[in-house]
Amino acid sequence: MRKIMDCREYPSEIGCTLTIAGEEDEVMGAAVQHAVAVHGEEDSQEFRDALRGMLKPEVAENA
Repeated sequence: MRKIMDCREYPSEIGCTLTIAGEEDEVMGAAVQHAVAVHGEEDSQEFRDALRGMLKPEVAENA
């Protein structure tokens, strides 16, 4: 099942609008890299655990 991480759902001083979707491991890898590079977060196991808790299932839009 694909997962989604949406920066718009979390407080940010820069008003980030990035959304990442894909398989859980892909999203986690990209989200950690993004959070460190753009938001200045520190890559730690505690941070990764917190991020993993923010993942949501991707909901397909009906066309």
